[in-house]
Amino acid sequence: MSQHLLMIEDDARLAGMVVEYLEQNAFKVSHCPSGTSGLDYLRQPPAKQASVDLVILDLMLPDMDGLEVCRRIRALDGPQARTPVLMLTAKGDPMDRVIGLEIGADDYLPKPFEPRELLARIRAVLRRGGEGANASEAQKILRFGSLEIDRNGRTVVVAGQPCDLTSYQFDLLVAMAERAGRVLTRDQIMEAVRGRELEAFDRSIDVHMGRIRAAIEADVKAPRRILTVRGVGYVFARQQD
Repeated sequence: MSQHLLMIEDDARLAGMVVEYLEQNAFKVSHCPSGTSGLDYLRQPPAKQASVDLVILDLMLPDMDGLEVCRRIRALDGPQARTPVLMLTAKGDPMDRVIGLEIGADDYLPKPFEPRELLARIRAVLRRGGEGANASEAQKILRFGSLEIDRNGRTVVVAGQPCDLTSYQFDLLVAMAERAGRVLTRDQIMEAVRGRELEAFDRSIDVHMGRIRAAIEADVKAPRRILTVRGVGYVFARQQD
C-alpha cells in the first residue's frame, strides 16, 4: 500500500509540481492550501480519510504560520499528533529552522529545493519511523534504570510516565542509547539517524538534545542520562538511576 503524505502549501503551482513528482514515486499525496484546512484534514476520523504518514508543511501560509500549524499538530488527540513533519523554510533563515525543531518538526528543507532532495528527506524520515518496527522481539526494549525505550512501539517511559518526543527525537535517543557509554560527535549522532553528514554550522542537534533532556531528565540543568562532553559532543550514560 502506498504511503500517504499531506502537503500543506498555499503555492498552488509548487504544490501541483511536488504532488505530481511524489505520486510518480509511488506516494499517495493530499494537498491542503492553508493551515486551517490542513488541520481540519488531520482531525477527520479514520473512517473518512486514510491515515497520514508524513506532513510536508510550508512555513509561510496565508492564515497562520507553519510554526503554529506544527504546534497544533503536536497537540492533536490520537496518533496523528505523532505524525512526522517535514517543514519547508525560507533559505538562509536558521532561526525558523531552530524554532521549528523546538516545537516538534522532524526535519526541514530550505526553499528553493530540488524535488529529488525532498524525496530523499521524506524517505529518510519514513525509514526512521519504520526501523523500530523491524527490531527483534528480544531487543525491542532498551532499559536504563527507570528509563524504558520501546523500539517497536516507538515510546519512551520514565518511571512509568510517557515522554513526549517527535519521531526524529526518538530516533536520536535510540541511536545514543544503542551506543551507551560511547562519546559521539554531533556529526556521528546525526549521521546515525539521517544517513548524511551534518551540514556546516548546523547546530540543530543541540536543539533536539535539549528537547530530549526536557523529556527524560529529572533536572535538565544537571542531566544524568545525556551528558555533554565539552568540545566533542554527547554521551549517553550507561549507568542510570
